[in-house]
Amino acid sequence: RPQTLLTHAGNQIEVSVHTAPRAVLRELRQVFGGRVSLDDAVVCLPTSQNTSIELVNWGDEAAGEKDRCLETFAAFGEAMRAALSGHWCDYIDPCSGLPRHEDCSTCVYDEVSGHQCLLKYHVSQAGGCKVLLHPKWGTACYPATIFTTAPAEAVLAALDAVAASETVLVTA
Repeated sequence: RPQTLLTHAGNQIEVSVHTAPRAVLRELRQVFGGRVSLDDAVVCLPTSQNTSIELVNWGDEAAGEKDRCLETFAAFGEAMRAALSGHWCDYIDPCSGLPRHEDCSTCVYDEVSGHQCLLKYHVSQAGGCKVLLHPKWGTACYPATIFTTAPAEAVLAALDAVAASETVLVTA
């Protein structure tokens, strides 16, 4: 599914659905401690939230915006896990880069590289760190990703159900 803008917990989240390419599967195998193999059909749901400020900034305002986005994403991740019950589904905690529900790994998932691979977004360097450049929002963007082995049809149905429980789905 192409990028779709939906509202969850009163906040807008841009989300799309992708089959994990081999490069992402290799990373997921490390991140999820063997829970994912190169033979698995993993569906990736990269999400982005538009932020009120550029997240390359430091300070209380940036920290507050990151906290707001984290809470929104975690609520969305849990809603998707519930909608996909019966299938393996986990998401990356953007604060740590680690899986939220698997505790078998100390390898972190690189959200910037993941979005770059899946969405072909550009990146920039800021103080030695890679920074995602959203095509509309620039660095005023909070990326986070959900992964599942549910079939794509089930993922699309879950997305529609989660969106319908909150608000009307708006396609970007």
